Amino acid sequence: MSSILLVTSSPRGSDSLSNSIASQLAEKFAAQTGGALVRRDLVETQLDHVDGIFTAAIRKPADARTAEETESVVMSDALVAELLAADTIVIGTGLINFNIYSSLKSWIDHVARAGLTFTYTENGPVGLAKGKKAYLVLAAGGVYSSGPGAPMNHAVPYLKTVLGFLGIDLVETVYVEGLAYGPEAAEKAVAAAQAKVVELAQAA
Repeated sequence: MSSILLVTSSPRGSDSLSNSIASQLAEKFAAQTGGALVRRDLVETQLDHVDGIFTAAIRKPADARTAEETESVVMSDALVAELLAADTIVIGTGLINFNIYSSLKSWIDHVARAGLTFTYTENGPVGLAKGKKAYLVLAAGGVYSSGPGAPMNHAVPYLKTVLGFLGIDLVETVYVEGLAYGPEAAEKAVAAAQAKVVELAQAA
């Protein structure tokens, strides 16, 4: 059975369009494929920032870790397992200060693990999370998919770089943008994003 991993990061909960549109997309994939939908809300799951104990732990074999080090990677191990088990990953984030939410960055820090999701070889790093497709849902007050704002959009290039490093090269993006330009513009932005969701779900 296929598995869809939905990762949402907005602190706005049900008022968040990145959460809402990402959820709609993941639910459509699950309904269409009959796959299991795993939800990881990064507001409900408060991840620790990487610290010295964690970084020491991930550089050791499991049986060489102290009890404290072992405890520090429990959640990380669970998140890595979710990622590796998924065939499809849907990630929702707002654009904040031209990049992703810090909660999503913490998730990346927990799942980008040498020996688990990537490895170093004599020819350079190789991703170990191959054979998956990822979908990004980015909500923004301005327009950052093209035009003058595009160079300030560090979120999508960053996420594509990280996912590619992990071996996930097939990445589609759904923009929900121009939301600060008035009710009519916001309504059009949501409608366009929802139409894109239907298109992507049908093509999957």
